[in-house]
Amino acid sequence: MTIIVLFFAQAREYAGMTSTVLELPEPSRVSDALAALGHAHPSLERLWPHLAVALDGQLVSPETPIHTGAELALLPPVSGG
Repeated sequence: MTIIVLFFAQAREYAGMTSTVLELPEPSRVSDALAALGHAHPSLERLWPHLAVALDGQLVSPETPIHTGAELALLPPVSGG
C-alpha cells in the first residue's frame, strides 16, 4: 500500500524533507510505518518517545491500522510563546 508521510518541526529537520511517499505491505499499522521511517531516516528515532502521530487528521496509537492512500503526520512537541 502507498501512504503519504508529512514531517513537521523537528521531524522535518531530521528527515531533511517535508513529505515522502511510503510503500508498506498490507495490512500495516502505524508502528510498521514508524519502523520503516526509522530505517530510512535513522535520525528520526530520537523523536519517537515524544512524537504525536496523526492519521488522516486524527491522533492515533501505534497499533492503529493504516489504509492505502492514508496521510500520516509526524508531530513533534513544539515550544515557544
